[in-house]
Amino acid sequence: MELTFEVIRNITLILHFIGIGALLGGFLTQMKAMRTSQAKIVPAINHGAWTMFVTGLILTGVAEYRAGIIGFEVNHALIGAKTLVVVVILVLVLLNRKKPSVSPAVFGSIGLLTIANISMAVLY
Repeated sequence: MELTFEVIRNITLILHFIGIGALLGGFLTQMKAMRTSQAKIVPAINHGAWTMFVTGLILTGVAEYRAGIIGFEVNHALIGAKTLVVVVILVLVLLNRKKPSVSPAVFGSIGLLTIANISMAVLY
């Protein structure tokens, strides 16, 4: 049973990384357009945000399950902060995805929040 959850965790973690890559990559491809207020929410940003959100929830569930078996402590504060950040990203993306262009402030916020989420995962 432990092996099954390890496989699920690893596959989900790979998908989580793919979501991060899509979200950050979509942002980076639009940075030049952001300078002229022509940046838009490309599908990679939308799909990356959803992928990060869903896989993050699955990873949390797997961590909670493993914590009950192995006995380690899950950092709920970090999970809560990361979830809040990705929910804010999702809201910004969903509110602006159909617009022909997004304000630099909104678009920059999506990028900064993405980098903040990555930083929280790596540093804590």
